Amino acid sequence: MTDDDFDIRNNSLTSAEKEFENALRPLRFDDFSGQQKVVDNLRVFVEAAKYRGEPLDHTLLHGPPGLGKTTLSNIIANELGVGFKLTSGPVLDKPGDLAGILTSLEPNDVLFIDEIHRLSPVVEEYLYSAMEDYRIDIMIDKGPSARSIQIDLNPFTLVGATTRSGLLTAPLRARFGINLHLEYYEPETLTRILKRSAGILKVPIDDDAAVEIARRSRGTPRIANALLRRVRDFAQVKGTGRIDTAISKIALTALNIDQYGLDEIDNKILLTIIDKFRGGPVGITTIATAIGEDAGTVEEVYEPYLIMEGFIKRTPRGRMVTELAYRHFGRNMLGSNTAEPDLFG
Repeated sequence: MTDDDFDIRNNSLTSAEKEFENALRPLRFDDFSGQQKVVDNLRVFVEAAKYRGEPLDHTLLHGPPGLGKTTLSNIIANELGVGFKLTSGPVLDKPGDLAGILTSLEPNDVLFIDEIHRLSPVVEEYLYSAMEDYRIDIMIDKGPSARSIQIDLNPFTLVGATTRSGLLTAPLRARFGINLHLEYYEPETLTRILKRSAGILKVPIDDDAAVEIARRSRGTPRIANALLRRVRDFAQVKGTGRIDTAISKIALTALNIDQYGLDEIDNKILLTIIDKFRGGPVGITTIATAIGEDAGTVEEVYEPYLIMEGFIKRTPRGRMVTELAYRHFGRNMLGSNTAEPDLFG
């Protein structure tokens, strides 16, 4: 991928783009589209906590990136009528970082920790007593005069989010009373999300155009909204300002997003397995090395969608591409360059 290529999964947002994302976030369960089972269960848990006047049980939300874990956490706080504080595992370097946040929480507040699987072991252990007993120990002074002081915390709800739940330690996982998995979204749901977002942006969009963008959004609202932002650019510069099917296809083709939502990195992964490893099986670390990506990124960001769409399958010996992947590139099952009709083009 060149520097000029558009990365639909890029999480590095400018301040303007962050404002855009925040403007599109639903604030209540009633406004949240998709994840119906998760939302229905959360409604019950939240109402029960409000009825008892207690904090919601600590909640773990896990699933691929961009499916709404942060949004749902904010909605939980809004529905409970409490404060919301956000941090992430990588920025909590030492117990003192966490202590400062915990001691600032008001009764029943929601503390959201993104990428909770990346907490350091010392910070994670420090979190245990806070989650279980609402208290922490703080060291005062150093050397021979050092002593520990126990501080009581206000009751709170920890909402942890992770894209890699398998990396959570058993002791941490056991402390979450609510454990919910978020699935990829159906195109119909993404279409509704896109139409809502377009309305907020005050950009007219045809129904068929929303369907076209939704089909290529990898089942992910964050990607759908990112694509909407770019298609809007094309509509305003190369079209009439209205997003129709024609301008959507022009924009998505220019962005190298195909009819499945695959981009250059996805295609690179598939072609690497086909051309360099005769279709597999091959290990994820080997694939990552061959394409110059981090193995964790390939496994966490790219692979789940390729598996869901039927391009890759996992086997005990490694990853293999499927017949669909060969047909997608006009190849036969031996990895020959002999072109065949592209049945999915």
